Amino acid sequence: MLDTVASELKSGHNGGTFGMSAYGGAGWVQRKGSHVEEFGSIWSGYRVDSEWRRLKAVLVHAPGTELADSVSDPQAALMLEPLDLKLASEQHAAMCQAYVDQGVEVHHVTPASMPSPNQMFCADLFVMTPQGALLARPAGQVRAGEERWAARRLADLGVPILKTLVGDATFEGADLIWLDERTAMVGRGHRTNQSAIDQITTALAEIGCETLTVDLPFGTMHFMGMLRIADRNLAICWPRRTPLATVRALQDRGYEVVCPPCEDDAQSYRAMNFVTLGPRKIMMVAGLPKFQPFFEKQGIECVPVRTDELSKAAGNIGCLTGILARETMR
Repeated sequence: MLDTVASELKSGHNGGTFGMSAYGGAGWVQRKGSHVEEFGSIWSGYRVDSEWRRLKAVLVHAPGTELADSVSDPQAALMLEPLDLKLASEQHAAMCQAYVDQGVEVHHVTPASMPSPNQMFCADLFVMTPQGALLARPAGQVRAGEERWAARRLADLGVPILKTLVGDATFEGADLIWLDERTAMVGRGHRTNQSAIDQITTALAEIGCETLTVDLPFGTMHFMGMLRIADRNLAICWPRRTPLATVRALQDRGYEVVCPPCEDDAQSYRAMNFVTLGPRKIMMVAGLPKFQPFFEKQGIECVPVRTDELSKAAGNIGCLTGILARETMR
């Protein structure tokens, strides 16, 4: 009798569904491996746990006819002045080619309908972690929905989305910076609110990471604009604007903190808007005679790219570049 029951369970041919694989019977195979162990197989290998390790992949959006809105009303489009659409497109393409020349994969967001004029600022739309992406929720009404197209492309690329912000949370990816492999610092201010920080803190805690929060000065856009990390022990900070808590946290982690000759002018904003390609190697805006020598004095190799037309949109190389993957420690 027992042999008959065992045989029926094994074969699933007992006249019903009990014992079949769909219900946990013979043929059922339990999923093996944790979420992070599935990177490189089920999920892509795209991860980030630093701001300075070798850059492997980026996400961008090539600006197009949506920029026409910036010509008719720059203020409504959150831009500084009208752009030359053709020149802006050419400069963006040149930036993408510069990434390719540096061995970086370049992936494009391709919205299915007319995007907002700010869609090209991909750094704001998500931020990568050691185990997937945090999807942003841009603060400006004109930018509402940009994250949808970023999410679709991330999914196509096999990037897991750890958290989609809900409620009244607003968050832009340029407000989060990795201080070390397990510590992210978030700037609370114009674009990122406390509701978002609470949700991000919970999401990062679930993957074993800590979140530190600092307040940004009134009248600033993003945390990225006052802090860039060029190497495991070198941070570039905007003088008299970077929060003291940020500097102390960097110093506690072994960073040397240096300040370029920043003023409230276009050159200074452009100088801070660089992307770290690898240890002491950056892609920066071309034509900044006060700043490139300063960076080079710190032992930083500079890859200058002309993006002055894109600067009219109130952003530059750092804002235009969504960081998808760097070499990671783990």
